[in-house]
Amino acid sequence: MSEIPAVKEWGEHKGPIAASENGFDVIDCEQCGFRHIVPLPATEDLKETYEHDYYSQEKPLYIDRHREDLEWWDMVYGERYDILEKALPAHQRRMLDIGSGPGFFLLNGHRRGWQVKGIEPSRQACEHSRNVLNLDVDNDFFSDSTATGLGRFDAVHMSEVLEHIPDPAMLLTLVHGLLNEGGMLCINVPNDFNPFQKALSAHLGFKPWWVAPPHHVNYFDFESLQKLVERCGFEVVHKEATFPIDMFLLMGDNYVGNDPVGRDCHKKRKAFEHALAVAGLTTLKRDLYTALAGLGLGREITLFARKRDGAGNMLRGAE
Repeated sequence: MSEIPAVKEWGEHKGPIAASENGFDVIDCEQCGFRHIVPLPATEDLKETYEHDYYSQEKPLYIDRHREDLEWWDMVYGERYDILEKALPAHQRRMLDIGSGPGFFLLNGHRRGWQVKGIEPSRQACEHSRNVLNLDVDNDFFSDSTATGLGRFDAVHMSEVLEHIPDPAMLLTLVHGLLNEGGMLCINVPNDFNPFQKALSAHLGFKPWWVAPPHHVNYFDFESLQKLVERCGFEVVHKEATFPIDMFLLMGDNYVGNDPVGRDCHKKRKAFEHALAVAGLTTLKRDLYTALAGLGLGREITLFARKRDGAGNMLRGAE
């Protein structure tokens, strides 16, 4: 018989413990509807980390690696813009990227004719966006105090943001308020505790390497992310996975803590997707990743949602 997980309570948050690491427990929270760590870190502590330390200590090679992979990233970003452009009228092309990083997603949109704006807490990443790419990016956190000065937008993009935020529902509610009628939201987050990871932990002895508190606060799957987004006033219109890179671990390529092996696996993933694009099979790849989302597989979740009006209706604008 399998053991019943212990239940943890922390204030209003309560749920079975899914994992423990670095003095934190990950609970499947009954109140929030998704897994997150307890205790929740203070916002001021996270602010200090992301302003000064994240790119220099946690991701020191991030900008260089992003440049190295830029051809592939442009393909990824281009497909996200393709979906947004199909969902929005041609005159609605104002984009906000929250947690815009070094700015390459915004640059891709600018080249397509979008009016783009970013907000990024890391000083290093913001300076790259401003000084190297010549983009309009504020060096700040997205919050109730900064959101009001940003303006209105037709689309908001958040990649690798919600997993870091102590109150993601509050952030999504702020985003809802910035979007024009029928506006679109694109979110990308890790797909954690997915079936492949569970197989690696349960049967091959892997520790849950994806659990990384306090930097990763929240741990979503497709169902919990969709429910959160819907509670915050959106209608999900499309979900797809990213490449299920955990398969390499199941096949014996152990990249956990091994950067050269990890880069080699990533190169194979890029080669796979590039080959399909060159062969004119991008639609097939998208269908494959959509099907994987239906199975809860894929290393990341990419979700597209449309703003509802106050009555709970989707506002589509002119199609």
